[in-house]
Amino acid sequence: MSKEFKYSQNGSFSYLFSLVLVTIIGGLLFGYDTAVISGAEQSLQAFFESAGDFVYTKAMHGFTASSALIGCIIGSMLSGFLASRLGRRNSLRFASLLFFLSALGSYKPEFLFFPEGTASMSVLVAFNLYRILGGIGVGLASAICPMYIAEVAPAHMRGRLVSWNQFAIIFGQLVTYFVNFLIRNSLGDTPSAIETAMVEIGWRRMFLSEAVPAAMFGLLLFAVPKTPRFLAMQGKFDESLYVLSRINGLDRGKTILEEIRSTLHEKKEKLTTYGITVIVVGCLLSFFQQACGINVALYYAPRIFQQMGSSGDAAMTQTIVMGVVNILFTLVAIFTVDKVGRKPLLIIGSIGMTVGMAALAVLSFCNVIGITTLIFIVIYTASFMMSWGPICWVMISEIFPNTIRSQATAIAVAVQWMANFAVSSAFPSMSAWNIGATYLIYGAFALISALFVWKMVPETKGKTLEEMTALWKKKQTI
Repeated sequence: MSKEFKYSQNGSFSYLFSLVLVTIIGGLLFGYDTAVISGAEQSLQAFFESAGDFVYTKAMHGFTASSALIGCIIGSMLSGFLASRLGRRNSLRFASLLFFLSALGSYKPEFLFFPEGTASMSVLVAFNLYRILGGIGVGLASAICPMYIAEVAPAHMRGRLVSWNQFAIIFGQLVTYFVNFLIRNSLGDTPSAIETAMVEIGWRRMFLSEAVPAAMFGLLLFAVPKTPRFLAMQGKFDESLYVLSRINGLDRGKTILEEIRSTLHEKKEKLTTYGITVIVVGCLLSFFQQACGINVALYYAPRIFQQMGSSGDAAMTQTIVMGVVNILFTLVAIFTVDKVGRKPLLIIGSIGMTVGMAALAVLSFCNVIGITTLIFIVIYTASFMMSWGPICWVMISEIFPNTIRSQATAIAVAVQWMANFAVSSAFPSMSAWNIGATYLIYGAFALISALFVWKMVPETKGKTLEEMTALWKKKQTI
């Protein structure tokens, strides 16, 4: 006997916002997990350097500090398969479990098998496996959170709602900086006491702190429905209409459902049904988001602050100020993306990043370190945060046709994490070669990204996801 649904005559924005609010906790965990290592890595290094059965090298530490990225690549590759088989919501539940287990395991990698508090090669391997596990959760969340929001959001506000996921990522990083700071300063009254306690227990507590939002995310996901488009693809049209009516109202929900049903006959077609161009565009959006050097700029900022004479609390304050700037300019994107459009913001952001990186290159060639350097770092990062930071995720979540979205999104997000890993790992050797030339290379990629958006990326503002299917089908026949 089929279940009867009580459809809503009028849509509810509060209901829609509650779904988005729960989903973006996945974005917060994305930011939390990628940033938590920043406060813990020095103490983690000191802990493993105390091992008696091996020598903990800088190369090992570099791998340990970035091992979560391997999980991110794996998770993003798996996201398409899991989103298609389990659904968007259930895949996020799985990601929340991975976050939770990673937090507990990173806190105590010796659990059950090894002597507690004693560093060894076995404990190092276990720690990295737990970090990779969390990285898989990040990879899943990075692909599926924007996908979920895009599939429940009305077309006229989809960009703004998906952009909140990027806000949550940046906010999660900022929260992590505060949590790390509070944990560190709760461990003792003197610098030497704090450092000793950090090696013994501080880094563990930093990783454990992630278990709280991970558990909250998993529990709240039991209160959200599957997306109406996934339900329709499973043949559950009544349930799909129920969710659509709660968001859009019954009449508009029926119209959207008919648009969705009109695309379902292509359900079993191949990834390349709409041509290779749509896949290439999605992958290049991901590539350019990383190739412009954003993670390198953020990672290198503390060194620049140190070169400017900052240390201790002053360096921490500047890091937090940078985090606040990032949040403010992400809000600029959120409140303009559905008014100005995706393409103009991406192009403006690319130009701003080009100016910022070119100026940093000139200052580096002239060996100038000072307030001017900080200003251009802020110009660069602000340009990224009001454009490529959130809008790349918006575009990836909405540019692909319904029936290939999960697989195509998985490919695009995997490209993003691979580009992230390649750019970040190449930076030390590139900066040793010539830091000014390195900045010029990032600036060149930022300029090329503007040309790419202008020539190849379609404007998606105001279009339903089904209209994007029609757009790419039309391009295929031209």
